[in-house]
Amino acid sequence: MATRTALITGASAGIGLSLARVFARKGHDVILVARSADKLNALAADISAKHKVKATAIALDLMVDGAAQTLCDELARRNLTVDILVNNAGFATYGLFKETDTQKEIELLHLNIITLTHLTKLLLPAMLARGDGKILNLGSTGSFAPAPMTAVYCASKAYVLSFSEALATELDGTGVSVTMLAPGPTASDFQSRAAMHDSKLVQSGMMDSDTVAEVGYRALMAGKRVSVPGMRNKVQVALMGLLPRPMLARMALNMQQRVGH
Repeated sequence: MATRTALITGASAGIGLSLARVFARKGHDVILVARSADKLNALAADISAKHKVKATAIALDLMVDGAAQTLCDELARRNLTVDILVNNAGFATYGLFKETDTQKEIELLHLNIITLTHLTKLLLPAMLARGDGKILNLGSTGSFAPAPMTAVYCASKAYVLSFSEALATELDGTGVSVTMLAPGPTASDFQSRAAMHDSKLVQSGMMDSDTVAEVGYRALMAGKRVSVPGMRNKVQVALMGLLPRPMLARMALNMQQRVGH
């Protein structure tokens, strides 16, 4: 396991950054992908120095058409093999759907769904040919319920849950496993980018990204299909499976409101 290479998208910040550090600390070579070349190069240099692994930085905007193919072409050009795919890159929009930015939501869907799916499609055949590989897809506790104020984001993460579980079943017995990591609110720049730092949900408390990444790594290595970090998040997800969905949506709307509303 120590020499296997993990490709991590969205590796320059938040959970992706923490995942990059976890994989490197465990002895994996890492391929770091995000838009910011400066951040990626600095991270790659730091990881290589601290953990004595190979860290490759590839700066690429994964929201544009054909980004997954462009990335795989670059991997081939550099003769890089991916043993573990971590589909972490993603972002959210926040607010009433009638008021949120259309272009941002198109980009959200492209990154959270299309790039994730296309990259998996492109890298899976080689894993199957080797009879060995792992895929970690980043979902959310929002994968399990409709969430007003983050309607498009949580719908995209519901796709990630369904896709991951279905693919995991298809791959039974092949040597390739699929895990979906479903964190709740996690301290990072995610909330600032979505302008939701003052929502009741975020203000109620967040896990730290290092803890989430460690849980995700262990779940991936164990071949778990779904992993929910944190006891509070586990309880919430369990309750989501018991309550009527209209009630869940109303509860989510209350939690997503800004503090004071």
